[in-house]
Amino acid sequence: MTSTSETGHVTGTRDKDYNLIWYVEACLSNALRLEQYIQDAERDKDSEVVDLFRKAQADSRKGADIGKQLLRSRLNGG
Repeated sequence: MTSTSETGHVTGTRDKDYNLIWYVEACLSNALRLEQYIQDAERDKDSEVVDLFRKAQADSRKGADIGKQLLRSRLNGG
């Protein structure tokens, strides 16, 4: 059974946007971490892994951008 609203029982935070803020941070953190992995793969001349990690990094950036837009809209009352 899935809850449709944050109740704050676990985190102590009832803010409905908490999960969205976490998601944006996780996406940005992942994009940053992938940069190091890309550099490692480039150093090893492993173009397949470079391509995979660049795509994953682009997806993480896109997720962060979408999350930021949604968060901005909610915080502005939209």
